[in-house]
Amino acid sequence: MMTEPLRILVVSRYHHGEPSPFIPDQVHQIERLGYRFQLFDICHNDAIHTEGIGIRGYYNAYIRLRHAIRDFQPDIIHAHYGIAGLLSNLQRRVPVVTTYHGSDINNPKVLPLSRLSMLLSAHNIFVSRKTMRIACGEKSEKDCSLIPCAVDTELFCQKDKQSARKAMGLDQDKKLVLFAGFFEVEVKNYPLAKETIERYNQKAEQKAQLLELRGYSREECATLFNAVDCLLLTSKMEGSPQVIKEALACGCPIVATDVGDVRERTEGVDGCYVCAPVSEALSDGLLKALASSERTKGAERIVKDRLDALSISKRIAEIYETVKKRS
Repeated sequence: MMTEPLRILVVSRYHHGEPSPFIPDQVHQIERLGYRFQLFDICHNDAIHTEGIGIRGYYNAYIRLRHAIRDFQPDIIHAHYGIAGLLSNLQRRVPVVTTYHGSDINNPKVLPLSRLSMLLSAHNIFVSRKTMRIACGEKSEKDCSLIPCAVDTELFCQKDKQSARKAMGLDQDKKLVLFAGFFEVEVKNYPLAKETIERYNQKAEQKAQLLELRGYSREECATLFNAVDCLLLTSKMEGSPQVIKEALACGCPIVATDVGDVRERTEGVDGCYVCAPVSEALSDGLLKALASSERTKGAERIVKDRLDALSISKRIAEIYETVKKRS
């Protein structure tokens, strides 16, 4: 007799009507193992797609969540970020697995809410060792796991640089540096990136141009990582930045501040430099990274660390099965 596949309701807060890309990526990857998913947007109403949706917004989200649980009849709720985990745990009928991505742990105002979510959740997943240590202390709790988000190595893989530039309509002869995010997002620290490029251009024979990682499809992002000469990440804080892992998979050199698990992911990979969060150090890193046209062996690190989609999907699926058995 065939058993019904587990039903997983994925709860997260959308931005501008879309979930963070790594969430549907993860869903599609685990679906291949035979699980059923439905996505739930905390900010369903376009009128509350703002930085703070307020108590009324979360109350409305909870009412809609109860309806979604009634209609979908999930076996597990998988919440992404601590506040989504706390909201999901307001009901106690369906066990909750919560993944914490960094901003919910690194922000001292949000950390207490995330810790409350941790107490209520059936299992807690952290994407980096640093955030897990902040949340749990030196001794991890028994219902906690360290599982970074996976890389789709079929999509994010090394390709010919000239062909990638042609596909993206980029100049073949320019030094191109990709900024790891939107310019206006404060935590990404664009002013430091801008100052770094200016310092680099004062030192280098050939000036570099900084590109914003904005408005691209997932396929275009993979092509872009292959087209640029380097990825520059100047963030003030991160969890386990997906952009770093995807750049590694494409062999893109990296210069970054020491945030989240960046050092752990890039350590020992030639062409990758973790620097102090000052423009002088970062511009020196860029000088080293752009001195060579060689691509990195970052894809080998992704495989070695078992960050491919199948490996990560199996680990998360195992948590689903364990939580379901205990419920």
